[in-house]
Amino acid sequence: MQSSKRIPRGARRPVELSSLNLVAISANGPEVAPALIQPTIPDVDLASWAAGNRDRIDIELLQSGALLFRGFELPTVADFERAAAAIDPSLYGGYGDLPREGASDKIYESTPYPADQPILFHNESSHLSKWPMRIMFYCSIPPHQGGETPLVDCREICRRLDPDVFARFREKGLRYIRNFSRGLDVSWQQFFQTDDRTKVETACRDGGMALEWTHSDGLRISQPAVAVANHPATGEELFFNQIQLHHPYFLQAAVRESLQSLFAPEELPRNVLYGDGTPIEDAVARHVLDVYWETSVASPWQQGDIIMVDNMLTAHARNPFVGPRKIAVAMAQVPE
Repeated sequence: MQSSKRIPRGARRPVELSSLNLVAISANGPEVAPALIQPTIPDVDLASWAAGNRDRIDIELLQSGALLFRGFELPTVADFERAAAAIDPSLYGGYGDLPREGASDKIYESTPYPADQPILFHNESSHLSKWPMRIMFYCSIPPHQGGETPLVDCREICRRLDPDVFARFREKGLRYIRNFSRGLDVSWQQFFQTDDRTKVETACRDGGMALEWTHSDGLRISQPAVAVANHPATGEELFFNQIQLHHPYFLQAAVRESLQSLFAPEELPRNVLYGDGTPIEDAVARHVLDVYWETSVASPWQQGDIIMVDNMLTAHARNPFVGPRKIAVAMAQVPE
């Protein structure tokens, strides 16, 4: 006969955390992002919960395209990194377009850009041959005003674009041109994370880029890419690109006129053409931007928020802001 140990009256009984509903998920429809994930009781450790609920997070992310983790105690970037690694252990440390956040080799600062100017919509690294499938943004210091991260469902963009414009992008694809010149953008040494030209040439060849060394230690690369893609998990058609970060139309008028007076089209710091080499019309660029703003959703940041996006399902941007703003970034699921 087995003996059982009696629990004294008034003593706390052990409880399996998995049996408690520690977190609530307010899932939105597939065309509205993000779904809200928040604790139902105080002191829920997001990293511990996420490590045991990755499948649930994956399902919600594919449905909504973006998730907002809010109300968890995440006072520091180190807390964010721990939570991000629990949500997705494949955090990426080789991204050359963003500065590092402190001593971490897998957490980045957000894009350094004038606070009074917006950063327009894009899918991260969609102008290259590989990109992160997931991005996590963490709010360390929310701004006094503005600074939201607008999100757009790329499935919905396909439905809302003028059918003739959409068909043109789908058929022709894109060609991105980038000139690395000191003082105008990140250097090629920072972007490729090497000062060895041979390694750069190998990386370009492996990535399908055409390469040309220019004067004053400059570099020009030309990258063919899709404008419309299918999601590898869902098969859904997506408007997937960085047109708004590369087309001269989206620059401030004074900046655009100045650059175009100094550089030939192929020498501009950034440019994007149709895949056959013909220019993307300004009217088309304007139409694309209008559709994105009409489709976008945004809400003010709160300290400790994490927004996680599926980088193919959801494009992101940044509104102008007033006051200090500190957002850290983690990326995951980057192909080797």
